[in-house]
Parts: sequence; structure tokens; C-alpha cells
Amino acid sequence: MPMSNTSKGAAWLAALVIAGGGAYWGYQKWQASSGDAATAATDGKGGTKADAKSGDKGKGKGRPVAPVAVALARSGNVNVYLNGLGTVTPLRTVTVRSRVDGQLMRVLFTEGQVVKQGDLLAEIDARPYQAQLLQAEGQMQRDQALLANARVDLERYRGLLKQDSIAEQQVSSQEALVRQLEGTVKVNQGQVDNARLQLTYSRVTAPIPGQLGLRQVDQGNIVRSGDANGIVVITQVKPITVLFTIPQDNLQGVLKRMKSGEKIPVEAYDREQKVRLASGRLLTADNQIDIATGTIRLKAQFPNDEGLLFPNQFVNVRMHVDTRENAITVPASAIQRGAQGLFVYVVNEDQTVSLRAVKTGVTEVTRIEIESGLKPRERVVIDGMDRLRDGMRVEIADRERASKSGEDGKGKGRRSKGSEGGDVSKADATKGDAAKGDAAKTDATKDSAPAADAAKNIAAPGEAGTADAAKGERRKRGDGEARKKKKDAESAAP
Repeated sequence: MPMSNTSKGAAWLAALVIAGGGAYWGYQKWQASSGDAATAATDGKGGTKADAKSGDKGKGKGRPVAPVAVALARSGNVNVYLNGLGTVTPLRTVTVRSRVDGQLMRVLFTEGQVVKQGDLLAEIDARPYQAQLLQAEGQMQRDQALLANARVDLERYRGLLKQDSIAEQQVSSQEALVRQLEGTVKVNQGQVDNARLQLTYSRVTAPIPGQLGLRQVDQGNIVRSGDANGIVVITQVKPITVLFTIPQDNLQGVLKRMKSGEKIPVEAYDREQKVRLASGRLLTADNQIDIATGTIRLKAQFPNDEGLLFPNQFVNVRMHVDTRENAITVPASAIQRGAQGLFVYVVNEDQTVSLRAVKTGVTEVTRIEIESGLKPRERVVIDGMDRLRDGMRVEIADRERASKSGEDGKGKGRRSKGSEGGDVSKADATKGDAAKGDAAKTDATKDSAPAADAAKNIAAPGEAGTADAAKGERRKRGDGEARKKKKDAESAAP
């Protein structure tokens, strides 16, 4: 009796399930055998030379070696600095204002110009003041003529008095008139001088040397002596000062050096403390401590010949206060912090690391002083300490790179061929475990192809799916044999 369509579909489905299960079982068994072979090869060659000599096979298998970068602990002089935040302050700041009222006739400066003391900046209409000067000079000449005439009359009266021709009272009156006219002439002289001074004020000059700011008034405007903004602002920037603060606990040491007459050097750096802007000396200290912050203000002076310091600029100040001789220093990156405090990793002669607790001192740029815990010329780890443990073996990165570069020159062009796939291995046999790791990664990549094929075979219905499953089986067996022969060839290479 012929089978129904439902029975045929169930049969095909059962066949597909059985074929897919067989393919999956075969793939898992092949993968397990490949992993055992790789583990056996690694165990045979994974031990270090030191482990082979000692015969301790258990410890030599898979012992971790960490690449690190090291630096030497150095002995030398260390400069002690005090750091502070500072603000650049001009030595003098002047707002140039007109001292007389009038129209601004000429502006003779350029914004941002560097001027000297006495340079002409602007001119105000001087005609009213010239007229006042002429008026004062005319009044003085008239009074001088009256004085001269009064003096002549006085001499005449005195002669007549000797002859008893006039009364003595008349001579006395003439003498008083002469003195009165002398006073009038002095008043006139003052008025003349004041008129000349007002005329001088019509020419606005720079009261100090420095750099000009932006113009506050334009030509043609009426300026007055009471204007708040003035005409322009001048700041003296050469030399220039910096106001900064230090903790009050460090004040006594600074004052001691100042009283001895020693010039304390001070350096100014930019906001990121990377670029040195200027070098100068400490000028003075404030006369009281800020009780709110516990700091005291200091003032340093800089020549500022290059003009890198600008008024109101924020700077980082570093002041040299002491020098420690024969101090041991290490790079700042070598210092680690843990539950036991500060420590470093010291590289021993047998290429193992020891965790060493240290006590740090002052910091100079990128190096830190070690007060106890290290000796000069000892090697400390500065990079690669993330996975380090006490007693762990390490490999110095610089030495490793030099060794690899030498081996690459000798082994260039040496290749090993596979048996079936025609795959060429570019790894030199002298590169050891690193090359095997690369081969394992390549195998893992290739292993994904049979798995994908098997999955496709399970999902595809009909006879085509069964044929693809069989084809995947043959491909897996061929790839497994090729990898096994390739690894045998690598093991036999010198």
C-alpha cells in the first residue's frame, strides 16, 4: 500500500535529524582531539630553561612571564620647590585723563603700542588757553609799568622830604603804593604761569612707560578732567610682578632666606604647567596671613623681556626653597599605592619582581624622591605592573624587542609548508610559543567554517541537506589531518 504524503514528510524529517546529530557529534569529537594535541604540544615545550635545568616539570609548565618596562633608581641632588597659584599684576597701571576741558583735536597713539614716559599721546584744542595766557601777560605788563612809575615818584618824594618841601606822610603813602603794586605784579605772574600750565595740559603725554590699551574716546569729542574712563590706560609690563600664595606652614623657611639677603628664584608656568613663561626672583611678602585660607601672599618680580606674562593672567608659580644632596629618585610612574601603602616593584637578578614598600619625599617634575626602601641603581618597574605579583617572572620590554629584531634578520625567508591545504606558515620555528599562538588563532578561525556548514546542513530540508552534511564531514576530516601534519612539521623543526 503506498505511503501517504504525511508519512513521507515524517520520514524525511527523521532522516534529517539523524544526519544532523551525527554531523554535530563528529564535529565535537574532532574538536576535542585537536585540543588534546595542542595541549600535549604546549606541555612538551612550555617550560622555561631554568625549570628544565632544575627538573621541576610541574612548575615549569605554563609559568606566566610578564613584559615590563624598567628604570634605574638614580642618586643625585633634588631641588625642593613650593608651588602656588598666581595672578600677573602690572608694576604700575595708569588711566590717562585730560587735565583740562576741550575738544580732542588729535590722537597720536596706536592701540597696544609700547610707549616711553613723556611720549605725546593726544592734543586738546589749545586756543582758549593761549588767549588766557596773552590776557594774563598783558595785565602783568600794565601793573609792572605802574610799579615802575610809583618807584620813581617815591625817589622824588624822598628828595623833597630832605629839603622839608613835603610832609613825611606823603612819602609814607608813596612807599605803601609801591609795595601794593609789587604784590599786584606777583599776582599777575602767577596768572601767567597758570595760563602757561593749562596750555601745557592741552598736550597729553604718557606719565609712565608701558603698553597702551584700547582707546576710550575718539577724536573730535569733548573731553573733561572729570571723565571716569579717561583717554587710554597704560600698564607697565617690563618688569612685571606676580602675586601668589603659599601655605603659612612654609612661611618661616622663606622669611629666613629673605632676611639672609639671598635672592630666591621663582619660575612662572602656564596653566598646564608645561611651558615656562618667565624666571624671576621673590620680591616681598605680605604683612598678614589670610585666616580664611591659611595662606600668605607673596610678590615676585620678572623682567618679562619676551612679553609672555600679561596683566591678570593666571599662572602656576614654582619657587626654589632648598636642595637635597645625594637623594634617590625614581620616575613617578613607578610609585604604586595599595593596602600596605606606597610600594614599587623591584626587578631582581633572576628576572623576578619583588614588592618593596617605600617612603617618598619631595617631587621634582616627573621624579619622586625615595627616602627609604630603595638603593641606587636598582631597577624598578614603570610600565606593565597591572598584572604583576610578588615573585612573578618578568621580561624587560626593551631587551625583548632587541632579541626579536636580531632573530628576524636571521630567520627571514624560512617557511614551513602544510601537506594538503597548501597553507604556508610564516612563523619562524625560533619564535617559539608566540608563533604557536598565532597558528592556534588561525586554526580557530578555520574551525568556524565546518561548524557553519554543519548548521546549514541541519537547517536545509531534502536530499540536498543530506549531501551537504556528508560533504562537511569529509572537509572536516581533511582539515584535521592537514593541521596535524603542520604541527608535526613545526615540532620537528630545529
